[in-house]
Amino acid sequence: MALISFDLGLKCDANRSFIDQDAPPPPHTDAPPTDWTPYNDRAAFETVEFVFTRNQMSAKQIDTLLDLWVATLIKHNDAPPFANHKDMYATIDATPLGDTPWKSFTMCYNGVRPEQDIPPWMDGKYDVWYRDPLQMVRSMLANSELDGGIEFSPYRDYTTENKRYWKNFMSADWAWNQADVIAQNEENHGSTFVPLIIGSDKTVISVATGQTEYHPLYLSIGNIHNSIRRCSTRARARPEHNDDIKYRNFRRQLFQHSLAKIFESVKPFMETFDVTRFPDGHFQQPVYGLGPYIADYPEQLILSGVVQNWCPQCLANRKDLDGDQPCLHRHEAHTELLVEQLTHKQAWDEYGIIANVVPFTNDFPRADIHELLSPDILHQIIKGTFKDHLVDWVGDYLQVTHGARHVAEIMDDIDRRIAAVAPFTGLRRFPDRHGFRQWTGDDSKALMKIYLAAIKGHVPQDVVRTFSAFLEFCYIVRCEALTEDDLVQLQDALNRFHKYWEVFKATGVVSTFSLPCQHSLRFNALGQMLLTNQCLDKLAAACADFEARGMLHGSCLSNALGELRRRARLHVYKPQNQSVEVDAGEIVDGLIEESHDGLAATPHILELDLPRLPLLMQEFIHDQHYLEDTNPPEFDLETAQVFLGKVAVFNSAAASFHAPSDLSGTGGMHRKHIQATPSWRGGEPRRDCIFVNMGANFDSPMGGLAVAWVLCFFSFNYQTLYYPCAIVHWYAYVLEGRDPDTGMYVVTPTTTGDGVPDISIIHIDCIFRAAHLIPVYGPDFIPKISPHDSYDMFNLYYINRYADHHAFEIV
Repeated sequence: MALISFDLGLKCDANRSFIDQDAPPPPHTDAPPTDWTPYNDRAAFETVEFVFTRNQMSAKQIDTLLDLWVATLIKHNDAPPFANHKDMYATIDATPLGDTPWKSFTMCYNGVRPEQDIPPWMDGKYDVWYRDPLQMVRSMLANSELDGGIEFSPYRDYTTENKRYWKNFMSADWAWNQADVIAQNEENHGSTFVPLIIGSDKTVISVATGQTEYHPLYLSIGNIHNSIRRCSTRARARPEHNDDIKYRNFRRQLFQHSLAKIFESVKPFMETFDVTRFPDGHFQQPVYGLGPYIADYPEQLILSGVVQNWCPQCLANRKDLDGDQPCLHRHEAHTELLVEQLTHKQAWDEYGIIANVVPFTNDFPRADIHELLSPDILHQIIKGTFKDHLVDWVGDYLQVTHGARHVAEIMDDIDRRIAAVAPFTGLRRFPDRHGFRQWTGDDSKALMKIYLAAIKGHVPQDVVRTFSAFLEFCYIVRCEALTEDDLVQLQDALNRFHKYWEVFKATGVVSTFSLPCQHSLRFNALGQMLLTNQCLDKLAAACADFEARGMLHGSCLSNALGELRRRARLHVYKPQNQSVEVDAGEIVDGLIEESHDGLAATPHILELDLPRLPLLMQEFIHDQHYLEDTNPPEFDLETAQVFLGKVAVFNSAAASFHAPSDLSGTGGMHRKHIQATPSWRGGEPRRDCIFVNMGANFDSPMGGLAVAWVLCFFSFNYQTLYYPCAIVHWYAYVLEGRDPDTGMYVVTPTTTGDGVPDISIIHIDCIFRAAHLIPVYGPDFIPKISPHDSYDMFNLYYINRYADHHAFEIV
């Protein structure tokens, strides 16, 4: 990659003077590595972190735990670190770090009132709770855990073919252009541009609240790398009376004024620089800016002051939003000119502008709400297009084509197909039906991964291709990094989507596609929730501080035992690790590592029910013996070495690989468990499929990756060598390329010449990662099938490229 960047982000001291850029940073803290303030010791801190953060115990449960702890210590005339939950909470509150307190202000209506029958909302008071964004951003920038994962200036990346390469936010043109404007003020030379990424999503909470409406507000900064971005800060208001037009206008203004008030502290440092510590320990001079505002469609309308069914970013007519004619982008100056020249009704009818709403961004430098609005991928694309449109349209198509009775039979078969899908790490199962009463974002994301194969055979080819193009668009846009070629593919997927979804119009399911993105969308416990969040932030900040001072290396127990050994030289028995079956992918923190696999600990010895095992062992030993030979001899059963020892059988293996587009650690590493167990969670067997790295010379559509079904993990010792292995049943590719309808490769289980399943032993180092296969169901109805039998019941399978984003990138 080639890189071009601005000469910004220079280091300075606390007095705003630039320093030698190679100078070491000042000390992070004067506290010694034995200072656990306000906690008595490490055990006290980790107790709080465990019960409050990880286990989220109630106050009553904390008291019960401490009482039991006291009972064990009375005979030693000792006591636990906390007397009760109140003592624990008071200690958390005393934590000096992460102390950005919640603030609140109250707003009310001050406009014209009717002489009688005054609506309740005009007398109401509306609470807004928030944390000072300036203090929050300073805390983020000072977080030492972000060192190495933050950009100090905008930049542009290019591939070796001289094509643009976008990865993190600061590689985008918007950040580059903003820095250009900031640099026009010579006093800002050497400063660091810090864009604030904002998001909000209206949430209606009905349980014990009477449909109270909240607007959580989220904040991050654009400098942080994608893999470690975190969100924080919240605001809240309580509107109701939605049928009143005057109230709706007041609610819009209330929202705008609240945002302006919340970001008031940041405004002075949007034209001149602030001074604060950065993750590397040095001080820098950040200039802040309002960056992208991520919101779903209804929220975008409130923010931009645009009428329902109009686009908040362009001037396309609301009756032809899907038209192919170019249209102008909305712009703050243009909107203000229209408001000045037109009546309110003309602005509303002809341009979709609500003239009496002024976006809060109008009062901030370099901020135009129409430019800053960014779509909420979850709500507008996944829940909006997939759930609210495409899935519903499939049901409507079946209704139009087959009638109510046959539709029920088809929908039942689709549900059986979905339920029959084999389990996979991180993949949600749908054992009953997918017709949820209320869909969550997780429901939509999970169903997207397996829905395509379930409908093929019951709907026309163009419907399948519509879903395929839509899924491809969703997965490309979610990739951690994009090149110019990726953008071409993204546009191609979008073009194919618009081409094939015409089938829904041709069959009478819909009459027009001029549809804006849609979004479906606790007693008064807000104060308690905010205090809980504040405590969690204090604990996280304390954890980061203790980690930076080297005080959290190893476990609390190992450190305590080490201290005992140092004092009394005691011999300590170290128990063996215990194996744990995990069905969720794991985040692996740390630097980028080479992909690797490992067997789960604590094996058990048993005989394998596989008659050909001795022969397979001989073939494997032969292959391993001549692994480095360029011209190895052929296997000869008469002279082959015989293995007479025992084997240790394992229930799972873990594959670690670099997958930054999925939820992963700070280095982009992810771990998935591959199961091969006779009883999964006390029930039926589970045996997963895998991708096997066969080398560059292996002729396959996926460039060196083969697909196999793991029957067993085991290990054995032969002579002086240790071999961790897997017994696998091989699959072969059916097509030279992807299936043109679904966009997925198709494989079939292979057999030898005499019809015996093609099974062999491989070294686990050959395993790249887990694979997920979905049956090619065809047009026929299927009986109810257990997902554990899925890999036994069919002859053809799709390689599910939508199982996760890493699978999409490699398949």
